[in-house]
Amino acid sequence: MNFIGQIAGLATSIFFSLTALIFTKTGRMIGSQATNRLRLVFALTYLVILNLVLFREPLPFSANPSRWIWLSLSGVIGLSLGDAFLFQALVSVGARLGSLLLSLAPIFGSIIAWMFFGETLNVLQIIGIALALTGIGWVVMSHNEPADTPHGQTRRGVIFGILAGLGQAIGLVLSKQGMTGEFSPFQANAIRMLAATIFIWVWTITEGKAGATIKSVREQPKVLRLLALGALVGPVLGVSSSLLAVQHAEVGVASTLMALPPVILLPVSHFIFKEKVGWQAVAGTLLAIGGVTALFLA
Repeated sequence: MNFIGQIAGLATSIFFSLTALIFTKTGRMIGSQATNRLRLVFALTYLVILNLVLFREPLPFSANPSRWIWLSLSGVIGLSLGDAFLFQALVSVGARLGSLLLSLAPIFGSIIAWMFFGETLNVLQIIGIALALTGIGWVVMSHNEPADTPHGQTRRGVIFGILAGLGQAIGLVLSKQGMTGEFSPFQANAIRMLAATIFIWVWTITEGKAGATIKSVREQPKVLRLLALGALVGPVLGVSSSLLAVQHAEVGVASTLMALPPVILLPVSHFIFKEKVGWQAVAGTLLAIGGVTALFLA
């Protein structure tokens, strides 16, 4: 049995867990929007070099126009708009709650893929998705937010998180359409990243915020190392893994496996940040693992 899509989905969660921690810190140093703009530049640079080494062309110019259209739309919606909402959510409500809201993407993605492209799930897959998402929700909701978290900030962060989940879902569905047949995830990622970078920087220049973005880095030069690391882990390795996942598995299944960062972050919170982990978090983790097992059996 071929588990490439499922394994890639799990790998995506690991990469996204690491990048959530990194970009939460950079977002608090220079702002979420500056983080979003700069990490795209780093990621595009990495992908141009990678494509030169692997395919002897900086960008997949040999790809047919339909791939460019689907993948460019996916990049703008998923990487520019969706991730802009995600970074704002991470800054407002933290990495774990932001990740929980992002886990709505499998639900959105399954509905969109079914409505527009006729992609369906069997009963065991639906059960697996339901178990995994319930477990993820249980893990995150068992975490106590700081008592001084402003209500307005939390509410705004929740809205941004929901929009991030919708943006990721649309981006994944469009990516799947752009990767029909055999097409390298690194090449697809380069197209998405190029479109996202152009879109976000045209928007930034139009708003007159390019200078402020550069100034924020000059005031916090140490942030460049974190941005460079985060861009490699998340937008390059993580996004490429996510594209491989949707190429070989249903959007709902792949995006559910990508929604596991809250569960993966649980031991990090406990052992590194010394947070207490209650029985609810452990039970939620076991439930999520059960859902993931069902997705592999399906």
